[in-house]
Amino acid sequence: MSYPHLLAPLDLGHVTLPNRVLMGSMHTGLEDRAADFDKLAAYFAERARGGVGLIVTGGIAPSIEGWLKPFGGRLSMPWHVARHRKVTRAVHAEGGRICMQILHAGRYGYHPLSVAPSKIQSPITPFTPRALSARGVERTIGDFVRSAELAREAGYDGVEVMGSEGYLINQFLVERANRRQDAWGGDARRRMRFPVEIVRRTREAVGKDFIIIYRLSMLDLVEQGQSWEEIVALGQAIEAAGASIINTGIGWHEARIPTIVTSVPRGAFTWVTRRMKQEVRIPLVTTNRINMPDVAERILAGGDADMVSMARPLLADPDWVRKAMDDRASRINTCIACNQACLDHVFQNRRASCLVNPRACHETELTITPAAKRKRIAVVGAGPAGMACASVAAERGHTVTLFDQADRIGGQFNYAKRIPGKEEFHETLRYFGHRLADAGVTLRLGTRVDAAMLSDGSFDEVVLATGITPRRIAFPGSEDPRVLSYLDVLARDRPVGHKVAIIGAGGIGFDVAEFLVENPPAPSTDIQRWTREWGVDMALTARGGLDAPAPESPARQVWLLQRSEGRPGARLNKTTGWVHRATLKSKQVQMLGGVAYDRLDDQGLHISVAGKPTVLPVDHVVVCAGQEPFRPLADSLSASGMTTHVIGGADVAAELDAKRAIDQGTRLAASL
Repeated sequence: MSYPHLLAPLDLGHVTLPNRVLMGSMHTGLEDRAADFDKLAAYFAERARGGVGLIVTGGIAPSIEGWLKPFGGRLSMPWHVARHRKVTRAVHAEGGRICMQILHAGRYGYHPLSVAPSKIQSPITPFTPRALSARGVERTIGDFVRSAELAREAGYDGVEVMGSEGYLINQFLVERANRRQDAWGGDARRRMRFPVEIVRRTREAVGKDFIIIYRLSMLDLVEQGQSWEEIVALGQAIEAAGASIINTGIGWHEARIPTIVTSVPRGAFTWVTRRMKQEVRIPLVTTNRINMPDVAERILAGGDADMVSMARPLLADPDWVRKAMDDRASRINTCIACNQACLDHVFQNRRASCLVNPRACHETELTITPAAKRKRIAVVGAGPAGMACASVAAERGHTVTLFDQADRIGGQFNYAKRIPGKEEFHETLRYFGHRLADAGVTLRLGTRVDAAMLSDGSFDEVVLATGITPRRIAFPGSEDPRVLSYLDVLARDRPVGHKVAIIGAGGIGFDVAEFLVENPPAPSTDIQRWTREWGVDMALTARGGLDAPAPESPARQVWLLQRSEGRPGARLNKTTGWVHRATLKSKQVQMLGGVAYDRLDDQGLHISVAGKPTVLPVDHVVVCAGQEPFRPLADSLSASGMTTHVIGGADVAAELDAKRAIDQGTRLAASL
């Protein structure tokens, strides 16, 4: 066995879990409507079939006041039980176990009925909560207990009490959100009474043979957060109150330190769970940026925790555990922590999915079944869209040849993987390399094709996934050799001077800026270096685990420019955009909007900002001003009568949207 600690059973007394993998809670959007529970059941059943030791659902409110949003997922009435039974029966039919997370949003509720310990508005919601009265606090505790009782009736194996991430219970624990001077606030002992009473009364109500997980905020990462001594005291009180397991929570949602994006090192916070292991006896779960079996095994073998929690990695690959058991980790579709189809979708009130696995949360709709008629299919372009299309088409039984003029698969992913903090794209390329080979795709790299080759009778259909070409912009001096495209920098390793202006502040512009200011690239495993840069106190001497950030000096002086008015980076993804902006700010990158490009001469790049001229004394200018679809074969193939499909960047080149490309390629292949 390659992962003896990861795959070892865990005895909880009344039940033994088959391994140390907990599927962590993550909202999918399917929890919010009764009509979607069949889809939710299929989603969880596929993960149970994949071997997960214990599943935790997305957050379910114990009351209307506790909603995350109006009409969100809730289990507070007897008639809610039937829909939840669909989930538990589906999971149990696959031999799995599942707990329901009880989450009261508190002041994070995105609705006017929200409540909190005190009348203090959250910085991330527009609604000011109503302060709970003493009777309201008692009623809320009763709501948690009642929800747990209904969860047991619905067939769940347990519940997770959500006490972290800045939701209601976390709000009770800190002076930042709790200014009460009654039995539920005023000092640390009274502030922690609320979660302890929830766990104690829940245990009394559900009995001994029911799992209670408590999600403990071990690092608040906000000002006026808990001290380590307070966290330890709470953990010990939660254990005494009857919890079965303590899960690790890291950071409030309003914290300005990233915790789950791809630039966070793998296992960056397991050290804090290890500290807690010295203080309690019940099993501890560690979490955040654990995405491969070797990482999880190292964490468990080192004694950092008793279990590892993964949410998004099991979106990416529902068979993650089964592949680890079968010693096929190289076939795992690794979560790259991009957040683009999971958290970003949830924040947009859309159903969650996964950039690298578009079937996630769409299991009942996007099915991969054997083709009714086998065809000979040529896929031109081995970027994200082409790789996805070729692999799915071959898995369905088609004979597939994948062409690319480059000497390796990956397309734009080969440039993305060079960006500091985006090294996980190496894993995606490793996965697709194996998947294409396992599916029997014929790979023709270093091959430039033309319409005659594709329409000579060798193929029944052609899929064009030929990607994009960078958009050029014209201004006086734009033909100067000092003007480079982003491909010159990332693909051709052209030398770049110390002072650089980047034209275009979309995702590519931000990536190139991060590439140019990092010196030297920080190893993705250097947790101490990362915590210094962001200001995380690993000594746990400061409240909230905060320290003064100490960013390293930038390798270059960079100006990031955009023609449109407004703040550069405003259109970046919600979950990760603020991280990119904060990173560049810490590296002293000057970001300017409303820029007109006047000329480039010996003095530098002449620009005008709001009509005021200035000169940037640059050595080079890097153009990241978007891209155009590249599909030179489309017209000639159509003229020849060949059935042709265009996908990915060759279809729509707005930004570089790998999420759309992989989804489009997968769906096309599923329909051929």
